[in-house]
Amino acid sequence: MSVADRVMELARRRGFFWISAELYGGVSGFLDFGPLGKLLKRKIEEKWRQWFIVKNQEFVVEIETPVITPYKVFEASGHVAHFTDYMVECLKCGRKFRADHLIEEQAGLTGLEGLSEAELSSIIRERGLKCPECAGPLGEVKRFNLLFQTTIGPYSESIGFARPEAAQGMFTTFSRVYNAMRNRLPLGIAQIGKVMRNEISPRQGPIRLREFTIMELELFYDPEDPKCPVLDRSEVLRIVPEDRVSKKLMEPIEVTVEEALKTGVVLSEWTAYFMVLAQKFIQDIGIPFEKQMFIAKLPQERAHYASQVYDQVVELEKWGWVEVSGHAFRTDYDLRGHMASSGEDLRVYKQLSSEVEVEDYEVRPVLEALKEDFGGEAGLVANALKMMPGARVLEELESKGFFEMGKFRVYRRHVELVKVKRKVKGRRFIPFVAEPSFGAERLVYAAMEHAFKEKEGRVILSLPPDIAPIEVAVFPLVNRNGLPEKAREVYRALKDRGLLVEYDDSGSIGRRYA
Repeated sequence: MSVADRVMELARRRGFFWISAELYGGVSGFLDFGPLGKLLKRKIEEKWRQWFIVKNQEFVVEIETPVITPYKVFEASGHVAHFTDYMVECLKCGRKFRADHLIEEQAGLTGLEGLSEAELSSIIRERGLKCPECAGPLGEVKRFNLLFQTTIGPYSESIGFARPEAAQGMFTTFSRVYNAMRNRLPLGIAQIGKVMRNEISPRQGPIRLREFTIMELELFYDPEDPKCPVLDRSEVLRIVPEDRVSKKLMEPIEVTVEEALKTGVVLSEWTAYFMVLAQKFIQDIGIPFEKQMFIAKLPQERAHYASQVYDQVVELEKWGWVEVSGHAFRTDYDLRGHMASSGEDLRVYKQLSSEVEVEDYEVRPVLEALKEDFGGEAGLVANALKMMPGARVLEELESKGFFEMGKFRVYRRHVELVKVKRKVKGRRFIPFVAEPSFGAERLVYAAMEHAFKEKEGRVILSLPPDIAPIEVAVFPLVNRNGLPEKAREVYRALKDRGLLVEYDDSGSIGRRYA
């Protein structure tokens, strides 16, 4: 029996977690957390809160937003169009599988995330891959949207989604929180809460779930003042940068933050800061430095909103290197998408110490071209374009061939860019964003596996004391001579101090320790 199997058996037997709706055969991708599992999960969440919010309380605040979110939010964010995986169906038994995972498992190929439906279908045909359940033939690969869809209220036209990330709630409330925090940047907005992703075929127990708890932080800062004042540049990151990933050299290198920033291995100081915190946080829940690293996502593998992404992975016995957090440099992608779709100005204003002359590009929308391509939404696009930073519009048009504002993709024919000089007393700009994002359930499992030991046939779970679900246990040696009464006194005294205490006076002392 593998370590993973023994941990899963322990989790079921001792009340950590098990498959949900077990009475009716269970449903893949959903877990129930029992008494010990809920305590462990809560303590890991609190540990994250201490590392990422409390430690940074001078610029990070915590909020809460709903799980159900209107259609327009995820249309504006790009999730309706881009939040997809590739699916393949067995033509014999009708079972559906995530295409890239099936190819990885059966053909041993990796680096498939950037491939198209046609390319994945071609690999399946050429390799003669079959259904893992019935060995039947597989059909063509298709896109599958991972958003859980629902209707809001009794109106079928009022479509909503269960959020797949907490981030959009933080972007749509950014202006409110920014004003409440007295218009200060940098500003971190954090959230811990449930998210849902309609995974095609989750088959990795607690590693891949359809519903899980996300711990996420969006750090908003001035792109012209990107310094992170709390960053220690001498800290060391264990990292596999893009150039090594592209050559399939997956051994990590150890570099200082200073080196990583100087060479462009990490683009944002704030991303580097949260990567350092993430390493320490993961160590703090019992996973050693040498069992974790950061792996860069290649451009074709990144989420649609990110200019750079590092996955923090930890080594697990059964599943190898598994992602436990993602570190995305989201730039201004999300805010400008919501500006375009809502018509609201989400820029912030920064007063300068004196009037200065600046040179920039003024964005002048070409209305005829916009009407031709965007119809009734042309006015919305035109208004949004006028609020965009001209130099950034030009840069993306030249590097990508288009400028994206959420669901709107603007090409060179849609705008004129005119170089202008003007005197200004302040700047309006769209903040850039660095994001660390963690899944709590994976961390529960990873912490348990790394804490799992066996000694002389006994299972020992050596969790760090401050995340252990049972903090103190009181066992009277014998049930006579006043010991149970004295043990009860000790139990009550500890409980009154706010500790989580277990009391047991049944059976022999040896059995109680076991």
